[in-house]
Amino acid sequence: MVNKQDYYDVLGVSRNVDEAELKKAYRRHAMKYHPDRNEGDTKAEERFKEIKEAYDVLSDSQKRAAYDQFGHAGVDTSAAGHGGFSGAGFGDIFGDVFGDIFGGGQGGRVHRGVDLRYNLELSLEQAVSGTTVKIRVPKMVACDICNGSGAKKGSTPQSCSTCGGVGQVRMQQGFFSVQQTCPQCRGAGKIITDPCSTCRGQGRVKDTKTISVKVPEGVDNGDRIRLTGEGEIAEHNGPPGDLYVHVTVKEHPIFAREDTDLYCEVPISFTIAALGGELEVPTLDGKVKLKIPTETQSGKLFRLRLKGVRSVRSSTKGDLLCRVIVETPVKLDNKQKELLREFEQSILNQGTKNSPQAHSWMNGVKRFFDSMTG
Repeated sequence: MVNKQDYYDVLGVSRNVDEAELKKAYRRHAMKYHPDRNEGDTKAEERFKEIKEAYDVLSDSQKRAAYDQFGHAGVDTSAAGHGGFSGAGFGDIFGDVFGDIFGGGQGGRVHRGVDLRYNLELSLEQAVSGTTVKIRVPKMVACDICNGSGAKKGSTPQSCSTCGGVGQVRMQQGFFSVQQTCPQCRGAGKIITDPCSTCRGQGRVKDTKTISVKVPEGVDNGDRIRLTGEGEIAEHNGPPGDLYVHVTVKEHPIFAREDTDLYCEVPISFTIAALGGELEVPTLDGKVKLKIPTETQSGKLFRLRLKGVRSVRSSTKGDLLCRVIVETPVKLDNKQKELLREFEQSILNQGTKNSPQAHSWMNGVKRFFDSMTG
């Protein structure tokens, strides 16, 4: 009696291997040693027989238990690995490995409809507070006449004779056997012999649908809203794609948005900047009072807490930041000009007291030129 190699060693696996790893090891070894890939190689043929025999035993839970307890004596292998390969061609193994990718044996392939994109322009107020808008979207929809089947009313699609309704055919390429989409039915598994005249057998027609879009509070430029199943329907009642609504927020005449904060520029007079005062400034919730302290410089930023916007991704609300810009008076009459000249002279008489920034800047300029000539 010839001593047989241990089945676990034949497949190169441990004794506690699980079913998935066992199958993976069998596929790997079987593809390597299959006679279709090793024509005329008797050693490869014998090796393949051993691999097939080992897998037949270890993949059966009862046989595996008996083998683990009694070894080769515990299983009947008289038919395994002798006199052929039990009908297992290389194409069967290859198809088993890649069947999930090509959808082998799963019936006709179901194609999903195309996703659509719609560009939605909103005002800042709509984006911040949220809204519901109705949009009109041109897309492919199910044909009402044939209810999406593509077949003329009163008739039904027939099973494809080329692929037997599977939607795929097996093609031999050298020693490889691969599954491909059936050229007759294009993967549908069915043939329409009497097509619907309205949709010409596609099961769908072009139409424009009105869709209600709920815009959540706080959306911003670049955000998108996904409407599941509102894309185009696939041919022959296949599942529809999705509709993606891309948000663009129009430029606002007063506010600029950055994340959850709002920014605005507030022009103030020279007098208020110097003496201080109180202004009314707008927010998205209404007007609020903004106190301007004395000696405020142009460009000063004032923060109004929680007067910004709430993010669509959190409940945190931002702030409103007001940048004051001191406005230079224009279109002055002669009396106003004379008053300003008198005021300017009074400032100069005070030396650097009333304009420390100008004095500091002039000193810096003087040092710069001195260093160049020095």
